[in-house]
Amino acid sequence: MAGIPAMIDEIMQKQHQLTITMFKAEKMKEAKTPSDYLEDAKNLLIRKKYKKALEILVDALAQYPDNPFLLSYYGCLDAIVNKNYKSGIDTCKMAIELLKQKLPFGEEFFYPVFYLNLGRAYLAAGRKKYALDTFTKGINMDSENTDLLMELKGLGIRKKPTVPFFKRSNPINKYIGILLRKLYK
Repeated sequence: MAGIPAMIDEIMQKQHQLTITMFKAEKMKEAKTPSDYLEDAKNLLIRKKYKKALEILVDALAQYPDNPFLLSYYGCLDAIVNKNYKSGIDTCKMAIELLKQKLPFGEEFFYPVFYLNLGRAYLAAGRKKYALDTFTKGINMDSENTDLLMELKGLGIRKKPTVPFFKRSNPINKYIGILLRKLYK
């Protein structure tokens, strides 16, 4: 009779281990990939729900701390939402460096998005010149990137002064510019 409780105990242990294994397998199926997190965050960004997108990226980085894409979007949103400008900009730069390490060839395909996020972080920090330079780097890699083109248009880049050897504020430049604008309207 002493063998029956031992057999029951052994069967229970096996059942317990089987249940744990099945539970872990089910959890692995439910686990999100970095792409899943990015997709969720991008959908929220389209709807201008920046804070919720940032929360999703925080969860994603807990699982994938070295993913350059997640870091890039996180850095941008950290600067915009939390006003952690330096940290956000540094995170975006770190994401670019991580991408260079992980994808030594062909990374140029992804750079425009990274420069878009870095540029937006610069804009949030009020560093318009850096943002302009950064967006321009992105455009040099993908001249048809609509997000980068919209950001550049939004910056309201001024044309060069009509008479380049005078300052923009010089009355000659000012009035010639006004006349030319009226002529071409």
